Formats: sequence, C-alpha cells, structure tokens
Amino acid sequence: MARQIVTGTSETKEDRQLSADSIRPRSLEEYIGQEKTKQNLKVYIDAARMRHESLDHVLFYGPPGLGKTTLAGIIAHELGTNLKVTSGPAIEKPGEMAAILNSLEEGDVLFVDEIHRLNRQVEEVMYPAMEDFAIDIVIGKGATARSIRLDLPHFTLVGATTRPGMLTAPLRDRFGVIGHLEYYSVEELTQIIERTASRLSVEIDSKGAVELARRSRGTPRLANRLLKRVRDFAMVRYDGLVTERVAADALDLLEVDQFGLEKLDRDILETMIVKFDGGPVGLETLASSIGEDSGTIEDVYEPYLLKTGFITRTPRGRMVTVRAYEHLGYDVPEP
Repeated sequence: MARQIVTGTSETKEDRQLSADSIRPRSLEEYIGQEKTKQNLKVYIDAARMRHESLDHVLFYGPPGLGKTTLAGIIAHELGTNLKVTSGPAIEKPGEMAAILNSLEEGDVLFVDEIHRLNRQVEEVMYPAMEDFAIDIVIGKGATARSIRLDLPHFTLVGATTRPGMLTAPLRDRFGVIGHLEYYSVEELTQIIERTASRLSVEIDSKGAVELARRSRGTPRLANRLLKRVRDFAMVRYDGLVTERVAADALDLLEVDQFGLEKLDRDILETMIVKFDGGPVGLETLASSIGEDSGTIEDVYEPYLLKTGFITRTPRGRMVTVRAYEHLGYDVPEP
C-alpha cells in the first residue's frame, strides 16, 4: 500500500490550484517572512529599475515549500516584466534551452526550478547566455559544421534549488544575487494562515491559526495545505469554525503531532532507535530499512528533523538525540 505523505513539501496539483486562487502574494510588501532576503531584493530591484537594466541573475536555495517560486513571480511583477517557468529535469537537450532563451523578451524573468538537475550539456548553453546574453548554435554536421552566435535580450535568470552543493562552480559563480530561504517562525506562519483563510473564506480564530502554524514544519506550502484539510473537518464534523480544538483533533487524525512530525518522521526516528541503537547510521542504510527513497529523506524529512533537534549529523552518520527518545517515549540510554 502506498504511504500517504500528509506533510510532504513537494508541490502538488492542489498547491498549484491554491496559487491559481490568488493565494500567492504578488509584491514584496505582501510577502510574509524571509525579511533579510526580502530587504536585499528590494534594494537590487529598485536599483535595476533606476538604471533601466535587467536585474542580476538570482539563486534561491533552501528546503522545498518556502517560497522560491513565489519570489520569482514577485521579482517579475516588481520589474513589470513577464515570468517564464520551467525546471531542470524538464529540459533534456541543449536545443530546448536555446529555444526557451530565444523566446524571451527584453527584461523577462526565466525561473528554473531544481536548477541543480540541469544536465551538463544544457548547463553549458547557459554560460554565455547568463554572462554575454548570447547563445552559440552549431549548424550542419561533420566538416561542414559551423557555429553562429545569436544575441539574446537582457533577461534575469532566477534559479531555485534544494541542494546548492550539487551546483557546479561555473554555474553558481554566474549568479549575482544569492538568497538562502529559512524555515518560518510560528508567528510568520500564523499570519500566512490567516491571510490564506481570508482569501479562501475559511472561518478560523487566532488560536486555531497558531495550532496549525505550530504543526506546519515551518513551511508555508504545508501550512496552506493543512488549512484546507482542517477546513474540511471543521465543515463536516463541527460548525465550520477552525478553533484550536478543531485544528488539534483534525491534525491528530491526520497523524501530524504537536511538533509537525508525521508517521514517516516517527518511523525514521524509531528505526534509528530500535534497529541501530540511536545511530550513527548512514543515509542509504536508513532508507533501505524503512523502504523510502534516500533523496526524499535527505530533501524533505531530514532538514526539519535537524532543525527541530531530533537528529544530528556526525562524520559516521545520523544519530537521534535525547529529545527524540523522550518525544517517542523511549528510555534514554546511559552515556
């Protein structure tokens, strides 16, 4: 049976529908959280507008669901230009990237999600495009082949990645602006939940919003998704108002605990405690033990478990902390 991932932070069709419902902010003023990144972006955008130039290429990195795509849209909106969206895995051949670049207009913003997954040949097309706003195209084959250079309009590339370490140095060095997106505080998520509730006409009180925020893993995408799930419970089993009790009852039924951990998070911790005596254990060994993809554990689950102090990384592998033993009700081993 397929495992239900309630708190997964990969974008789903439902999340895209939320965006279609005008949930995403369209300006830096509307955007909640990421204050340092937001302040720096405002300076860079204002300076680019004053010089009547395109913004330097921008790279956002951080865990999924924190607003990288939203910020790309805001950049385009603030600059008054168009946004074109694609992703690293979707572009398989250099010619496909060349066609995308050639379709851009002056000042446009090209957003490439999962940019670390561009293959090397496609990436090499990006170097002259980012640096010189030109692409080299080879015409013909064999001895008759020749290279011509096509000029491109000035554009801004916005790249997003959850794994900045996988970017090659030549690509990373061509980004003039780099922003690290961090997990959101409970206060910031509460504001986001209340804003989304207002847009979706969901009745929610302040304590209900806080309870949802506490269990949303510091991630706006997840907070909005859980709000919709809790709204369903409130409509069917209660009077429609999302209160602290309604939110807690609904999330308990969804197996999302008070720290935002779901079943797979607890499976990871329990496996490390029971099978590996708390660790250290390697990522591939852990993934095989619970029947989950190692990339999913590393990108989706591990960052939050590290942030909340349930696991630590050591040179020999992952280890659970005393907090994990206590949270799951296991006796803490003697030192």
